[in-house]
Amino acid sequence: LLYAAAVVGGIGAGAGYGTCGGNALKWFPDRRGLAAGATAAGFGAGAALTVVPIASMIAASGYQSAFFTFGIGQGLIVFVLALFLRPPSHAAPARKKQLNLPQTKIDYTPPQVLRAPIFWIMYLVFVMVASGGLMTAAQIAPIAKDFGIANEPVSLAGFQMAALTFAISLDRIFDGFGRPLFGWVSDNIGREHTMFIAFGTAALMLLTLSTYGHIPLVFVLATAVYFGVFGEIYSLFPATSGDTFGSKYATTNNGMLYTAKGTASLLVPLASLVSAKYGWQAVFVIGVALNATAALMALFVIKPLRRAFILGKEATATAPAAQDARTA
Repeated sequence: LLYAAAVVGGIGAGAGYGTCGGNALKWFPDRRGLAAGATAAGFGAGAALTVVPIASMIAASGYQSAFFTFGIGQGLIVFVLALFLRPPSHAAPARKKQLNLPQTKIDYTPPQVLRAPIFWIMYLVFVMVASGGLMTAAQIAPIAKDFGIANEPVSLAGFQMAALTFAISLDRIFDGFGRPLFGWVSDNIGREHTMFIAFGTAALMLLTLSTYGHIPLVFVLATAVYFGVFGEIYSLFPATSGDTFGSKYATTNNGMLYTAKGTASLLVPLASLVSAKYGWQAVFVIGVALNATAALMALFVIKPLRRAFILGKEATATAPAAQDARTA
């Protein structure tokens, strides 16, 4: 029953997230990064706002009451607000063309997207980055306990909490703010350049945790910055998908790309096996390697291949039309 309920709950979460994110990509072609990031921030903000009340209700009246109360409450809110969602009546073209932000004029169907090598390269990079973040989110409590700092007091900006509680709280806040922030940055300097900055910073923070994570203050700050640059995958990849494959099927195409998160989650249990044998430092080193490789791939693989895909397909599509015009 637990697994069945988790599957149903996961489908519901994915349906809400996927449809809202895809709709945002269609409405704002000039600001897809910010639009996707703001939508994804809502997903993270919901978690940040409900962590404490859910924990309190579980402690006071059990997980059954928490599931029932918050499940019914969320369902009613989503049901009502969904009535106000609308797709654009027609595909809105980008109002300006930016050198760092190439966008296709062709709307690719999902089967066409699945046959495109650039999709699978983006999928691979998504898996590489998401696996580290999901592992850290799932294992942050065991990591803090194994480092012996979970209950160590940390004072920062006038607040004092146990290191683990402080880290989890800041992680949610930074994760939420990072999504629209990096989406906005990518609208201005390009998707791949922003990926390089974010993935490179993530690698640096994991390296810091592997070396100095036993220091409570470093643990709190490093995890906060890490999640601040991790959450951007939920704005950058949807925006990149919309730019590369068009608006008409943006929801489905982004949904296919988003399954990389599910693939990455399958790798999370491996972290427990590695940590049991080699320690958390080894897990962090693997995360560093994955994020550093992803940063380099974003700049030197995704960027040129994506531009070649967009320009090449558009040239192929316009050539017959030009030939027909000359013939006529």
